[in-house]
Amino acid sequence: MRPKARNFLFAAGMAGLSLGGCASTPEPVIGVAASQPVGALGQEGFSVARPKTYLLRPSDKISVNVFREPDFSMESVQVGVEGNVSLPLLGSIPAAGMTTQQFEADVTRRLAAAGLKSPMVAINIAEYASHLVTVEGAVTTPGVYPFEPGARLSSAIAMAEGTEREAKRSQVAVFRTRGDQIYVAKFDYGAVSQGTMLDPVLEPNDRVVVGTDGLSVFWQDALKTIPALGVFATVAIDNN
Repeated sequence: MRPKARNFLFAAGMAGLSLGGCASTPEPVIGVAASQPVGALGQEGFSVARPKTYLLRPSDKISVNVFREPDFSMESVQVGVEGNVSLPLLGSIPAAGMTTQQFEADVTRRLAAAGLKSPMVAINIAEYASHLVTVEGAVTTPGVYPFEPGARLSSAIAMAEGTEREAKRSQVAVFRTRGDQIYVAKFDYGAVSQGTMLDPVLEPNDRVVVGTDGLSVFWQDALKTIPALGVFATVAIDNN
């Protein structure tokens, strides 16, 4: 290989390393973090407020404990896609859209009506199985992740082990279903990290897509085709 060609590859490799290394965590802005959605970015309906009550959803799993009645108790039962659960003696009954306290009262009333004397019922959530977020794009480990109610956009990216070197952090899209429509909002993850843009609470079935910087991808691909140690060794020989 000619020296000029070697020098070009070396320069290309160094430029790629420089571009790849320029991504860094922005300096946080001290004080109260931003909490207002930016309408121009489609963020209406996104909020930093965690829900104060939780309503059961299809796919959630609950435990049902009827005091001193093991035949009517269940360690884990799933809320079906239609929003019902199947319980001993009661059959299939509605559960989705109720708090655990509301469902507890409803099961107590139904058991009493079915002939059980003074039933004492405790309902707890065994698993928030309805809470899944898809994270894809320029993240280290794309995938579908379970999350606890109240988790934020930053949590989703952290579960995917952070953004990749070539990520365009200013272009993070969140796809959210509302009724029969899918809406898209844009977030600048650098601004979120600084605290100058809201870090929204996730909703079940959100989809997070981290954008990619096309120029960085070019250099990343170029670096993969260059045996870096060989390039440095060749340059060292030429300098001799």
